Amino acid sequence: MTRVNPEKTVNPPLIDEEMIGDWCSWLRSSVNAKPRTIELYALAVRRLGEFAVPRSVLDLSPEEVEIFAGVWLHKRGLLAQSRKPYISALRSFFGWARGRRLLAGEPERLLRQPNVGRPLPRALSLASAEKLMWAPDLGTFLGIRDAAILGLLVGCGLRVSGLVALNQSDLRDLEVASKPRMVVRVVEKGGRERQVPVPREAEMLLRVYLDHDDLKGVRRDIVRADGRPDRVLFVNGRNSFVPAHEWHGEAVRLVRATVWKLIQRYGEKAGIPPAERHPHAFRHLFGTELAEDDVDLLTRQNLMGHVDPKSTQIYTELSMRRRMKVLDESGPLAKLKTPVSELLKRLPARA
Repeated sequence: MTRVNPEKTVNPPLIDEEMIGDWCSWLRSSVNAKPRTIELYALAVRRLGEFAVPRSVLDLSPEEVEIFAGVWLHKRGLLAQSRKPYISALRSFFGWARGRRLLAGEPERLLRQPNVGRPLPRALSLASAEKLMWAPDLGTFLGIRDAAILGLLVGCGLRVSGLVALNQSDLRDLEVASKPRMVVRVVEKGGRERQVPVPREAEMLLRVYLDHDDLKGVRRDIVRADGRPDRVLFVNGRNSFVPAHEWHGEAVRLVRATVWKLIQRYGEKAGIPPAERHPHAFRHLFGTELAEDDVDLLTRQNLMGHVDPKSTQIYTELSMRRRMKVLDESGPLAKLKTPVSELLKRLPARA
């Protein structure tokens, strides 16, 4: 392999392609890297070559490599998240070159993965949630089932994995102010269990579903892991792939993919934006609305089933963004002419 001497080259290459080819071959054979990863890594080192010209990338100092991975790439439009593969690529490349005695130093020693922060979730809006609740046909059994499902997702913030795993014994009544109120017991991530009160609207839909004649004809009986008898809560619509004699017990249980599809179908029908047509958007709405009404952090954490309070605090930040928007549009200063009003109008709007 030939190293390029910049002093003897009028138009030096950005990087020795023979060297990068050897490194890519090593990634493929020794690390079993995927083709897309190899392509991205090669691009990262070629861009480092663009930064280094007319010198070789192997002659760069740690400070120069740090500038490339930070300021230089940032000025070329790469956000922190997009720069992360560059850091990994450079660490791999310089480690490989050092192992082949192509350099002695550690040009990558100052590299740190950029702090990308925690992305804020996209929540289903209240307007979209209302449209979805009206979308199922309550004149049909499956429409009532779907309305009850949407009611639990919106009203209780359940994960889909917990929802489809529900059995009838997971619903129970409590006496609240001398009136029965429904509570749902749900087991979700990591086998963690929590109990969530069911809002009256979702409770009514569930009771109509459980009393429906079509459900009474479904053999939902199962035996739980502890040996106790139970019944599957949400059932699927039997298809031609399942013989009638096999459609019973766990075979009738609704699966996650079906919940995903019904949300997509109703969402499209109701004109819901695609970004809001996913099950977790319901949890984000649930958490955000609790934060909007200043429900304390511990209560929100318990209702959402979060082990780490930081997961719940995301919704406090979402809530604050919405409050800022309300104040910017409806607060007293938004309706007054102040010494900086004209200046603010000329400033670019923030996302």
